[in-house]
Amino acid sequence: MIQFFPDPRTLLSIGPFAIRWYALTFLGGALLTYWFMKKDIKADGYPADTADDLFVGCLFSGIVAARIWYCLFSDPAYYFGNPVHLLEIYKGGIGIQGGILGGLAYAYFYCRKHKISLLRMCDAVMGNMLIAQAVGRWGNFINQEAYGRQVSEAWYNGWPSFLKNGMYIDGAYRQPTFLWESALDLAGFLIIRYAYRRFYKDKKRGDLTALYLLWYGLSRFLVEGFRTDNLMIGSLRMSRIMGLLSAAAGLGLYIWLHSRKTVWKPVVLFDLDGTLLDTEPAIIESYKCLFRKYRREEDFTPELQVEVLGPSLEQEMKKFFPDQDPQKLIEEYRTENRRIHPDTVKPMANAKETVEWLRGQGCKTGIVSTKASEMVKYGLELNGMDKDFDVIVGHEMVKAEKPDPEGIRKACAAIGRGQDELIYVGDSASDVKAGVNAGAYTVAYVSKEEKRQALLDAKPNAVITDLLAVKEMLEKEDHSWTRTMM
Repeated sequence: MIQFFPDPRTLLSIGPFAIRWYALTFLGGALLTYWFMKKDIKADGYPADTADDLFVGCLFSGIVAARIWYCLFSDPAYYFGNPVHLLEIYKGGIGIQGGILGGLAYAYFYCRKHKISLLRMCDAVMGNMLIAQAVGRWGNFINQEAYGRQVSEAWYNGWPSFLKNGMYIDGAYRQPTFLWESALDLAGFLIIRYAYRRFYKDKKRGDLTALYLLWYGLSRFLVEGFRTDNLMIGSLRMSRIMGLLSAAAGLGLYIWLHSRKTVWKPVVLFDLDGTLLDTEPAIIESYKCLFRKYRREEDFTPELQVEVLGPSLEQEMKKFFPDQDPQKLIEEYRTENRRIHPDTVKPMANAKETVEWLRGQGCKTGIVSTKASEMVKYGLELNGMDKDFDVIVGHEMVKAEKPDPEGIRKACAAIGRGQDELIYVGDSASDVKAGVNAGAYTVAYVSKEEKRQALLDAKPNAVITDLLAVKEMLEKEDHSWTRTMM
């Protein structure tokens, strides 16, 4: 038999099964955290699957650990004397401190396996956990738990009646400590996610994790002093002990992050055309041949000559020659382009010096280009740069062209490094957008002034007019090389 609202704690019951409000608030808070963390992880350049895998694994591990924690510190003889009681989570009883530790344990092994920065993932998850905790505390209200000391009825004068009535527990009115902690969690979420990110300039990877631990620990220590249903270890309140330890860990992590001298050796990936090699004359002349044959050379205006510097050949062939077979045109283009390469393709100013310096510093380097990898290697060989790169990802190696980050991800995977310390340098808007989408610290190289505004509109981290500026960045700046640096 189906019953709606059979009691104040239950939304729906179907025979012996019930959907309780506490579970719904827990799930609702978890889904809010998932929404925010997925948004942050995607902004870091990782596919949505990474957020899904991390969320499901941390949630399951956290629930198991939270249950074990509660049973361990509430009545271990009862729960562990008959282990079936451990499974009776539907009767209530989880400890958030255990949940945090369980989720962290899963995240550690997941990040280690997939070569992802643990601090970067923790920044995406832990600050956002406060919104789940804020919502979840209302489940405590519905269950009439997480309450404080006795107060008089007059204490609730002016309060909403549902709050007053809900805090009448065991024949007395109680302080709504669940509400205080919920409010502190919400305030912490807003401060860490929005105020800190927007207004604080000297950010470090791991800051959001440290601030979460600090805020959660202090607020929990404060509120637990008023509760009367604490888990105890001897005569000490377990939650207050863990609150202090959490705050100390957060403060220690923050001080360590901001006091140490970080030596980062990032992966540095480049576009090729217009970034490392001046292929513009070869590109323009190759297109002119096609325009002379299939249209008119005068149709290839100066504006179009700037436009073709960056996008893929297939994309441009379909646009300029819609009545022709794009693959046939690409073959004609490449034949002409290869023929004139030796006479027209030269290194960009300071390209060789910059790459040689990076290699000398121990940085892994690579190229991600819309050009076929064979032509990339040919151009590098002609100019004595064919030994300078650990990986080359060309057009034929990806399914999606820039601004999709697939090529950048493939290059990092080939090098054997995650994308958490990554600089990407390119000279077109599609290059910059690809770097942004990969979560890389993205550098726009302005090789032609008429491209500057399009590059700025793509929102790079930095804009340079000389490739030696990449060297200066690594010499002078001290931070993790990521898009958000959070």
